[in-house]
Amino acid sequence: MPTIDLPRLHTATAWRDAARALLAAGTPPEEVLWSFDAPAQTDLFAAPASRPAPAAGVTVPKSFVALADNVCWHADPERFARLYAFLWRLRESPGLMQDRGDRDLARLREMEKNVRRCAHKMKAFVRFRDLAAPGPRRAFAAWFEPTHHTVEPTAPFFTRRFADMDWAIVTPDVTARFEAGQLCFGPGQDRPDLPKDGAEALWTTYFRNIFNPARVKVSAMTSEMPRKYWKNMPETRAIPELLATAERRAREMAEAAPSLPPLRAGRILERLHADRGSAAMSFDDLRRRAQEENREAQPGYGRIVLGEGPQDARLMVVGEQPGDAEDREGRPFVGPAGQVFDRVAAEAGLDRQAAYVTNAVKRFKFRMRGKRRLHEAPNRGDVDHARWWIAREIELVEPKLILAMGGTAAETLTGQRAGLLKRRGTVEETEFGPILLTVHPSYLLRLPDPDRRARETELFRQDLEKAATLVA
Repeated sequence: MPTIDLPRLHTATAWRDAARALLAAGTPPEEVLWSFDAPAQTDLFAAPASRPAPAAGVTVPKSFVALADNVCWHADPERFARLYAFLWRLRESPGLMQDRGDRDLARLREMEKNVRRCAHKMKAFVRFRDLAAPGPRRAFAAWFEPTHHTVEPTAPFFTRRFADMDWAIVTPDVTARFEAGQLCFGPGQDRPDLPKDGAEALWTTYFRNIFNPARVKVSAMTSEMPRKYWKNMPETRAIPELLATAERRAREMAEAAPSLPPLRAGRILERLHADRGSAAMSFDDLRRRAQEENREAQPGYGRIVLGEGPQDARLMVVGEQPGDAEDREGRPFVGPAGQVFDRVAAEAGLDRQAAYVTNAVKRFKFRMRGKRRLHEAPNRGDVDHARWWIAREIELVEPKLILAMGGTAAETLTGQRAGLLKRRGTVEETEFGPILLTVHPSYLLRLPDPDRRARETELFRQDLEKAATLVA
């Protein structure tokens, strides 16, 4: 039975070479005995005593190579046998790498995840101490106890992060040293007696000040920062006190909250709300204010599109928000939904030219897909921001009736979006006057069933006919 002794260093490369040779020789998994860092070796970091010579012509999916390169660093002594057994199956079934129901692959994926998590913990929780060594380069050392064999694959991260200093990361498994720009590895050691570092007090002070007592979640904290690492982290000595005093500190923070906004915030609020409550505002004032806000482009939003129509119209028609066509032309209801509205309104005897047509939300909200701008529904913040604009239009027009089309218009004018299909065709009294509710024309465009679309269009026509009758 072939016995493959794998070294502690360069383990992943050694396993790949051995597995490739075994596979080429047709050696089944049950005939291979894998060992790791065999004690019979006289030199802990010497090359393994005997391994099959790598063979050419054996290919596997790249995804398996990446998987194996991680799993080889796991602490499970069966990891090499598991990898080779799966590789043996992979010869005949290359699609196994996409089979999420395969138990062997699921186990390997879990091991890969554990190795990556261990590497992440090492990057996050290694704490260096200054050795105060003479010379042009500073020298630091750290003690760490990884769960898996992740020192070698993770060390290059530290060479990039701390390239201007010499350092050593000592673990029970392997010691990584970076001196004069060269990275090397040696045997693991017991915990060294590292000197105290004055920077630890500064780091602990920083940690105390960024600790938010109002957002304490102990289970989440210990999940991200397991207690096994605490003994080597200076800041964790402050955690028990910070947790014990969190409630009191959160209460003190709330009581000490400023009662006045910062000067900059005050100026912004003054600009936003200046003269907005004035009943003397005209349509020209409203258009000028829209032009001012349109100069400040906001990512993901178009310009403010105000309504159009007679300034003394008896009927105001309020849609949801401008679309791509409306944003480009600067006019409401000129896109596909506007064309549906015009057609059904003509059938219902409602004269669009006699109505003031606008939208509850004034800006086209979108996300980019290539060169296309795709519509996105407005959120509560968009509705709240736009409420001032629609209120000014209502004050200026003073319509006898408002026709609210769609959920956004209903929420803006009545304060409630839910149950629109049950409320449609009814008139509700609001602070803005009587509101007749109906669906938005775009709702009709989205219905895939022709029969249902015809029924809903007829109901929409009846709602428009009722609006025309009420303002006649």
